Amino acid sequence: MGAFTIDDAEFQAWAKEVQAKASNAAQLKSELQQSLKRVGVQAMRRVSNSTPVDTGNLRRGWNIEGPFIGGTIISLQLSNNVEYAPFIENGHRTRGGGGWVEGRFMLRDTVEAVSGELPGLLTPGFMRAMEGLL
Repeated sequence: MGAFTIDDAEFQAWAKEVQAKASNAAQLKSELQQSLKRVGVQAMRRVSNSTPVDTGNLRRGWNIEGPFIGGTIISLQLSNNVEYAPFIENGHRTRGGGGWVEGRFMLRDTVEAVSGELPGLLTPGFMRAMEGLL
């Protein structure tokens, strides 16, 4: 049998690069979750402050869940289970149908405002992790 040697230096360099990116991906996911929690706190603050108060029930009804990260979807769920919340948000007819009460659009306006602030809500660690992947 003949003897031969294989130089795998190039393969080892590639393997190290893949491993570095994999650990950077785990850090990216962690930083992304922290950033989304910051976004959620800001969204809860804004929606709560813009919710009209009569008894306080509607304002206390806001909940946030997440962040949810799966596949290509990254999301937070901001919801209100108070039964009349959609009518306050979108508007409704008055009793007897003689008029219309305009919606307050507290959720819609919050989503638009927080979307505009998104770059400022991302953690510096998330931005560094993203740079490492590019």
